[in-house]
Amino acid sequence: MSAITVSTTVNGDAVDFICQPDESLLDALRGRLGLTGAKEGCGTGDCGACSVTVNGRLVCSCLMLAAEAEGAEIGTVEGIAKGNALHPLQQSFLDHAGLQCGVCTPGILVAAKALLDRNPDPTDEEVRYWLAGNLCRCTGYDKIIRAVQSAAAQMRSA
Repeated sequence: MSAITVSTTVNGDAVDFICQPDESLLDALRGRLGLTGAKEGCGTGDCGACSVTVNGRLVCSCLMLAAEAEGAEIGTVEGIAKGNALHPLQQSFLDHAGLQCGVCTPGILVAAKALLDRNPDPTDEEVRYWLAGNLCRCTGYDKIIRAVQSAAAQMRSA
């Protein structure tokens, strides 16, 4: 197979990388671009640990080919903070103990941000529905829901 050059935008920065035609976006982000926040939990799109946004849409990067990112705008957990300042979601996860082992946390943060970008005042049910594709085996979900709701309230008042 011959390599493919992909030109895309990741977290606001224009990037070019070379990948194999059958390489997943997750593998390209981690191996080629050094963005290791997205994790491979299952490799089948069932756990959400590899969640990123592509053109504003939440996707499992383990199921998308890197070549499909040509011309797209990709958002990863690394792009959520602004410099050294944590995003309100990140701080809220710390404040509400919404993380433990950390494998699922990057994907949940990306998914929660995508939700709050669309709906700044979600109900608990809407948060649970939106995050249903992100599995966590450590925390249970109550702390995660509280963290998302706390961040949403803070973002609305800012």
